[in-house]
Amino acid sequence: MLHISSAAKPLLLQFATAFTHPTFQRWRVLLLSAIVTTGRRTISNLLRTARTVASGHPSSFHRVLSKRKWSMWKLARTLAAFILNRWLPSGLVSLAVDDTVDEHRGKQVYGKGCHREAVRSTHSFTAYRWGHKWVVLSILVKFPFALRPWALPVLIALYRSREWNHQHRKRHRTPPVLARQLVNVLRHWFPQRAFLLTGDGGFATHELASFAQRHPSQVTLVSRFHPDANLYEPPPRSNGKAGRPRLKGRKSPSPKEIVARSTRQHLTVSWYGGGERRVEVVSAIGHWYRGGQGLVAVRWVFVHDLSGTHRDEYFFSTDPRMTPGHVIEAFTGRWSLEVTFEEMRSYVGLETTRGRTEKTVLRAAPCLFGLYSVVTVLYAGLPARLRRSSLVAWAGKTHVTFSDAITAVRREVWKGWILERGPNKAAFAKLPSRLRRALVEALAPAA
Repeated sequence: MLHISSAAKPLLLQFATAFTHPTFQRWRVLLLSAIVTTGRRTISNLLRTARTVASGHPSSFHRVLSKRKWSMWKLARTLAAFILNRWLPSGLVSLAVDDTVDEHRGKQVYGKGCHREAVRSTHSFTAYRWGHKWVVLSILVKFPFALRPWALPVLIALYRSREWNHQHRKRHRTPPVLARQLVNVLRHWFPQRAFLLTGDGGFATHELASFAQRHPSQVTLVSRFHPDANLYEPPPRSNGKAGRPRLKGRKSPSPKEIVARSTRQHLTVSWYGGGERRVEVVSAIGHWYRGGQGLVAVRWVFVHDLSGTHRDEYFFSTDPRMTPGHVIEAFTGRWSLEVTFEEMRSYVGLETTRGRTEKTVLRAAPCLFGLYSVVTVLYAGLPARLRRSSLVAWAGKTHVTFSDAITAVRREVWKGWILERGPNKAAFAKLPSRLRRALVEALAPAA
């Protein structure tokens, strides 16, 4: 039985219930190898790193993703429960949802499609990439060592294009529909918790807002709003006459029209990246209407950045009781998920997997998203002296980054799993202490 580091043991042992015992031993090897490996996160490359401690034929590790029976849902539930119990035991839970395209080469790849790449696209140019489009639901956690909240992915769903669904005779699900399903799963797992969901403009749909309105005690949606949104007054009370009751009242002015004639309020709010910004706001409560779906009560907020560096924005919340400042801070906090996507490409190996079959595709990339969360919570659980010793200082850097986190966790995994235990222990112990420290420090950096 393989040894694992003391820092990783409490969390990893909770994952064992999702596997049979032999499969868990191999999955654990792959997980720890994915932490200490640099470059591609293919199974073959992971086994090169863990060559001396990975017992068994290499094909048995390949089959962990492609053949073995285990549940991604159990892993996700275990990870989400660990994060909530350890870091957010009470109060409102902030969630962020977004989609990202994971480029994947090859002709015979399950679920592959041509998707718009939001990061590379502009208002005048649209960039497309071939690969997988993942809808990612993350929990926002404000760690004591961080300036801004960190977005920890817990639930991931693969979006299939309309053409792919038509070809395989599947019902088409848009990213907002997948986001609603993921939030619904989290809501059923933790029925006593309340969630504040934030999403970019692609998730600012009336359907998702209606879902939040149907579960007001558990889900609140904050997203972008359209300046010309259809707002109406509530329908008048029925007068008892025959006929279908009215669904809406009189037409209300649009947010843009209200802003043009309103006095603006000055606020200081938390901004993108963890700083603060002085803004002008106009806010009101309205009822958003869409044909066939009825009215949704929202608080909308117009935001003008007084520094002049950010364009004017409109946001909304399905909880009319939220203050304008809270709405703005909730939305700007979701930017941490964009940072997570970038750091995953830089340090966790997103877009480097090479699986083609259905099971491998549906497991490999979601496991990498989960790996980001695992590394973060392992780093947060380390003693403060070990966290401080991994910090890389440079001009302008003021807070801990994920590169610091994965460097510290890698160092502990190298020492506690590969070098100081198992077949390498005797040889590593013979080295002088300074050489041992230098060797670990050389192996641990993020890149």
